[in-house]
Amino acid sequence: MELRTLRYFVAVAEELHFGRAAARLHMSQPPLSRAIKQLETDLGTPLLHRSAAGVTLTPAGATLLDEARTLLGRVDQVRVRVAAAGGAATLTVGMLGDSTDRGATKLAAAYRRHHPGIEVRIRETDLTDPACGLRAGLVDIALTRAPFDETGLTVHELRADPVGAVLRADDPLARRDRLELADLAGRRWFRFPEGTDPLWQSYWNGGEPREGPVVRGVQECVQAVLWNGTVGMTPLGHDLPEELTVVPLADMAPSRVVVAANEGDANPLIGSFVRIATAAYRH
Repeated sequence: MELRTLRYFVAVAEELHFGRAAARLHMSQPPLSRAIKQLETDLGTPLLHRSAAGVTLTPAGATLLDEARTLLGRVDQVRVRVAAAGGAATLTVGMLGDSTDRGATKLAAAYRRHHPGIEVRIRETDLTDPACGLRAGLVDIALTRAPFDETGLTVHELRADPVGAVLRADDPLARRDRLELADLAGRRWFRFPEGTDPLWQSYWNGGEPREGPVVRGVQECVQAVLWNGTVGMTPLGHDLPEELTVVPLADMAPSRVVVAANEGDANPLIGSFVRIATAAYRH
């Protein structure tokens, strides 16, 4: 069994969907399907049940998933230790200026367990750079949120969070159980400075041109709502002052937590980080 084929199998087994697994692996679906079929042939047993309802693991597939995760994790550790011995013992991670994500806390603990000898440096960026310094070469990898221009980057989704409108508690709309974007038409929204990634700007403005204060960071957004009644946006579950409330938006696409790196970067610390992040956010 090749390690590459095991990585293919783990992606399919975790996604339980060939299309999503192919997208995660940045490949087309037919060669992925052929690779899994060949793996089943080599092992002499079915690993997946395929039906119109989807994909499920056979008992043999569940066993291989456990073993493959262990083996690939061990391979990651070997690569990282060799890199560390060669002097590459530091990884710089770019993060948006919002440290309340519990998934990031779990990731930090998991990474320390796997690679205690690696120094991780965190570079925090404001909301004007969703790629967190990747394009400028300031970081090795970014733990951030999509959407943004992914040209030249490899992006892996870790989680998708529902989004809500941040309103002052005394706002008439704050008493609603949920809102739609149309309910907020005509209101002032926060905006990002000129030159900010257009996909990022459009997402946080609900896909429409908006008028309102220009902000760069999370606290500026919060203060704009508190002081001026500006409409803010946030993934559900974030902690906010008690003077504010979050009302879920029924027609807003989820905010995707992603890990991103520059395409073609062969640094073994990056691949290991991606795999540990995927596991940490899955549980």
